[in-house]
Amino acid sequence: MAGPGPGGTPGTPEPPVQVSVIVPVHNSECWLDECLKSVWEQDFEGAMELSIFNDASKDGSAEIIEKWKIKLEEVGIPVVIGSNDSSEPRGVGFAKNQAVIQSSGSYLCFLDSDDVMMPQRVRLQHQVAIQHPNSIVGCQVRREPLDSTERYTRWINNLTQEQLLTQGVPEDLLFFYEHLQKGGEVFRVNRCLLLYRYHPQAATHSVLEGTIWNHRVRFLEDRVLSSWTSFTIWNAGKQGKKLYRSLSPANRKKVIAFCDVDEKKITKGFYTYEESEERPKPKVPVCHFRDAVPPFIICVKLVSVTLCFTCSSRICSLGKRGSIC
Repeated sequence: MAGPGPGGTPGTPEPPVQVSVIVPVHNSECWLDECLKSVWEQDFEGAMELSIFNDASKDGSAEIIEKWKIKLEEVGIPVVIGSNDSSEPRGVGFAKNQAVIQSSGSYLCFLDSDDVMMPQRVRLQHQVAIQHPNSIVGCQVRREPLDSTERYTRWINNLTQEQLLTQGVPEDLLFFYEHLQKGGEVFRVNRCLLLYRYHPQAATHSVLEGTIWNHRVRFLEDRVLSSWTSFTIWNAGKQGKKLYRSLSPANRKKVIAFCDVDEKKITKGFYTYEESEERPKPKVPVCHFRDAVPPFIICVKLVSVTLCFTCSSRICSLGKRGSIC
């Protein structure tokens, strides 16, 4: 349908939308102004729209959205608004999906309503997306506050039993894994293009660390371990043993050893899986890494996050951990 394009004259067709900024909203009035201002400040010169879905907010989010709709459309950024007008929110995943459904861009740029984009974000990530058409394109992020990971761990460990029954789904992680399973790739712009906030109301807190761990282990089993006949776990401490216990029975049987550099762990000689119902209980040898047989699963502890890497040789170079935004 032809009509006046943003800032154009009557009868001028609107250019096809290149990038849709996807923003799910629920009770976000504390941060929404700054979030939407960061959309308004983008230096991207292509056709961009904001697709925003208000998921049953009970605060002033709706009024803020309407205010920014006027401002954004004045500078040529169309705004598509959807809402869940029921009394109960349907969740972040639902709101994102609805915002995607109502959008029309060739590329999607996801932005949480409590986060802030740097002015170059859409332009730089769009440039890379064109060059790498089968990739999720991420960027470096700055976390606020700086000790957000420790704060998150303290908060999640103090959940009540009632809160544990209402925890969320890590939809971003599942989307990422599905992308990889379909043959997609990942690319990162090595610039800080996003401010990522942690606070008690953040949707991040609705996902338990154990839930994320379980999804990661299942993905590791499906993508890697399914094609291995045996492997060594590089870490004979708590994290390596946690990984071993989390594996399926079939993959536990593939573990030929733990390896480490800690002489106390090596001197003990083996790890007994006491929780096992097997008789006799499984015992896994513990050896020095120089004596270990590849391939390896390498468990690395960073603050409160355990990362598992795969390595098929004795020498492994591990790159930086990327952020998918």
